[in-house]
Amino acid sequence: MKYNLYKMMCLDIYLSSLNKTEYEAVSKTISKGSRIITPLTSWDIYSQGNIEKLQEAERLQDIRKVKSYAKKMNWDNDIDFIFEKETFEAILITDLKQKIIWVNKGFTKMTGYLKREVLNKTPRVLQGSKTSDTSRSNIKEKLKTNLAFTEVITNYKKDGTPYKCEVKIFPLKVNNKKTHFVALERQVA
Repeated sequence: MKYNLYKMMCLDIYLSSLNKTEYEAVSKTISKGSRIITPLTSWDIYSQGNIEKLQEAERLQDIRKVKSYAKKMNWDNDIDFIFEKETFEAILITDLKQKIIWVNKGFTKMTGYLKREVLNKTPRVLQGSKTSDTSRSNIKEKLKTNLAFTEVITNYKKDGTPYKCEVKIFPLKVNNKKTHFVALERQVA
């Protein structure tokens, strides 16, 4: 019995590491009596793999959405380059007056604000008493340049909880003239 349980766990781990095509090919070789639809004994390993796949799918969907805005707005920026090595939870696109025109689902997860609650508002809606005047001033000055930059700022969730947020802001351009900004944000310790 113990040996069979060990074999099933190994099989579970192996099956959970396969992509859908590989899984379908391998599952045909497993007898119907022992066929496993989803691993049970190593569910934590299996579910972690699925969570990572879901997160990557959401990331790619977010990038596609930004690319669709880029095409619509005729931005000259290389969107793939912007996202190439960046880690983020939230994405905001603002106009030159910093009015929010789009946020991803990660923004809602990170801040608690729904998209409809922040559209046409500025990211200042996230600031509060612990937000440093220095950080605000740095962002204001750096937005005047044509360069990407990073700043850490204390923001506030909808429920009033403060959090440190790393913000990477990229100016978006048409014919080398700024028209919008994209901000990639993540909570930091």
